[in-house]
Amino acid sequence: MRYLTLLLIVSLLGPAASAQVAAPPAAELRMVVERPRYQAGDTVRAALEVRLPDGYHANANKPRDPSLIAMTVAVDPPGGVSAREVVFPESKDFQSAGSPQPLRVFEGTFAIGIQLELAETIAAGPLDVPVRFRYQACNESQCFFPKTIATTVPLEIGAARAAVTSQHKPLFAQIAFGHGDKPSEAPAPSATAPGGAGAETAASASLDDFVVQGTTGGFLGADEFLQFIRNAESGVVQRGMFDGRGPLAILLLVFLGGLALNLTPCVLPMIPINLAIIGAGTRSGSRGRGFLLGAAYGSAMAVVYGVLGLIVILTAGTFGTINSSPWFNAGIAALFVVLALAMFDVLVIDFSRFSTRFQVSDGSRGSFVVAFAMGAVAALLAGACVAPVVIQVVLFASNLYATGTPAALALPFVLGIGMALPWPLAGAGVAALPKPGAWMVRIKQVFGVVILATALYYGHQAYTLFADRWVDPAAVNASVQEQLKSGWHSSLDQGLAAAKREGKPVLIDFWATWCKNCLAMDITTFKDAGVVSALDRYVKIKYQAEDPAESPAREVLKRFDAVGLPTYAILRPR
Repeated sequence: MRYLTLLLIVSLLGPAASAQVAAPPAAELRMVVERPRYQAGDTVRAALEVRLPDGYHANANKPRDPSLIAMTVAVDPPGGVSAREVVFPESKDFQSAGSPQPLRVFEGTFAIGIQLELAETIAAGPLDVPVRFRYQACNESQCFFPKTIATTVPLEIGAARAAVTSQHKPLFAQIAFGHGDKPSEAPAPSATAPGGAGAETAASASLDDFVVQGTTGGFLGADEFLQFIRNAESGVVQRGMFDGRGPLAILLLVFLGGLALNLTPCVLPMIPINLAIIGAGTRSGSRGRGFLLGAAYGSAMAVVYGVLGLIVILTAGTFGTINSSPWFNAGIAALFVVLALAMFDVLVIDFSRFSTRFQVSDGSRGSFVVAFAMGAVAALLAGACVAPVVIQVVLFASNLYATGTPAALALPFVLGIGMALPWPLAGAGVAALPKPGAWMVRIKQVFGVVILATALYYGHQAYTLFADRWVDPAAVNASVQEQLKSGWHSSLDQGLAAAKREGKPVLIDFWATWCKNCLAMDITTFKDAGVVSALDRYVKIKYQAEDPAESPAREVLKRFDAVGLPTYAILRPR
């Protein structure tokens, strides 16, 4: 009887218990394309309409809690098709039990934009582009296992270009293509959302229809800003430190700096030793051959420093963004303090002593290949000793290159040439090398003072950037709203279209809610009567670059060689 009673209870409660833990029905998907037919080279805009079951929600594409499973849409384009972007709508806040802050979720019915590019060589005919939709459904008490639903973007590729005859305009009106997944995540005010956090794709293309007349950045007083406008309008554009500031003098200083590095205690004493190793100097047999062996040795040093500098500069495409980080500047300041202490012999950084461990056979001495190889090795070993100067030159060159000065790429080579200059002369025996002594310590200490000054500069930069971010975002937002009410545009696309239509010049003001100087400009310079009058005939755009390291703000800022915020650009229609 006991077992029968238990069985009866289980049979009665079993269905109820199963109902409590049963997974919800799958989300319903509907794929909609903007028009019925496309041609090779077209841009395809599709919308994935998602309907979640009533009473359930799904984590947003970027939930606040990174441990949660985010909603994703993965496109697996076949040949001839490339996925350009996926655009999620704005998420909603949902207060979950036990969660200290609201979650970002989607619920009900919403649309996700998908943008594809068709290659010029794509064949005509029907084509299905696979799409995988992944989400995790949750209710108020629990989350269920994630699900992945496969669907496709159905396309008809025609031989002739079709007119745009969208059958689903209300659905596509919800999607602002060109924002990527930023609209739901950027802390932008709603008034600036259409063009603040990121320019639309059409806007980026529209920039090709304009000529950049001038760019500048930082806080500018009314007189400075008016001068910037006058320079831009008259064609006087200074986009880099080499423009009108004596590039030959800068190159000469870097060259002399490289030459002076040979006088440091970890380089000068090694010159006769390394010449003996490669068979130059007194062992070369003739001055001509010694000159060439020394030249091969020195050229290797120049090549090593030049190539290393190029690698650092060219792979730091976002150096302007990195350089605008207070943490980066603070780290460089700390590094330079350590390197300056090494120049004062408080710390010892010297790998040059290891160069004597590289043995060369008697038969190999006098070989140009061996001389070049030994020069490259010596450059790397001595690099630890001369690192402060090398790093400083590379940072300086990176900064110049980021501001649109391609000639800055030559600076690491020039530094290496300066270091290489004594080697062919010493190899030919025509150079009287100074004797090592206490004077070399004084040269190191002079370098140490220069490096400490550089550390102070980067420390001040870090402090300034930290101070710039001690600002109330609401105050910055309020100042921007005031500017928008006075006639500024919040959309880059709309502003450029208006300027092109009316034939007016354009001022773009790049800003963010964390930018203190952006607020200072709004409440001082941009309210100056002279500035207001000078900008009266301009189309004025507020471009919000909340996260300069993220796309599309990164690409737009790079296009204008911006290295921080605020940045200003003046353009005119072609």
